[in-house]
Amino acid sequence: MTVTSSSLRFALLITGSGGFLDAYTVLARGGVFATAQTGNVVFLALNLAHGEWRQASAHLWPIVAFILGVAIATHVKQGRLDHVLPFALRWTIALQAVVLAVVGFIPATVPPSLVTIPVAFVAALQIELFRNIGDLNYIAVATTGNLMRWVEAGYGRIVTGDPASGTAFRTYSLVITTFATGALVGAIATRGLGVHASWVPAALIAGTLLLFVLDDRAESSE
Repeated sequence: MTVTSSSLRFALLITGSGGFLDAYTVLARGGVFATAQTGNVVFLALNLAHGEWRQASAHLWPIVAFILGVAIATHVKQGRLDHVLPFALRWTIALQAVVLAVVGFIPATVPPSLVTIPVAFVAALQIELFRNIGDLNYIAVATTGNLMRWVEAGYGRIVTGDPASGTAFRTYSLVITTFATGALVGAIATRGLGVHASWVPAALIAGTLLLFVLDDRAESSE
């Protein structure tokens, strides 16, 4: 049985969108890291240390939105919505795509927080709901943990000759490269499309819904 949300192709689509969104929000939405929150925590601390309360709030609210998103995603993972919302995971993915599509219509003249907050929420859903490729753990919206696992897998393959480590090394190589490529494409697209560039990751995430349909058809035909 194919588990779509833990497949490599699914992971690459949302990882590419994660790298894209980081570049997008930094370049077009006030220089805020709206996906991975490490940068926001650091900037928040720096702003507070200098008494820059308004600047600090720009980094605080995405963190709050991220926490809320993780809480809701955890609720979905526990299956607590299944009795009222069939295919809750797919609806969650659809929500992410819709949010990013709407973001593309928001002009650059509005306060960046109106964009970075919902993007942080979407990123939280991704990082909590989708963190496995088969038996391997990964992070879709950041790359530090993936780099660590990549080195560990490389060590396992080269030093101990473990074939499973070789497979993991190749998988993490793809994930890291995809994240970096997403950031590169995000930077180029944002310079060309401006705020409308969020439609690209919206399309990538919407594309993952197609994977569910294709996998369902493949399983029903077996």
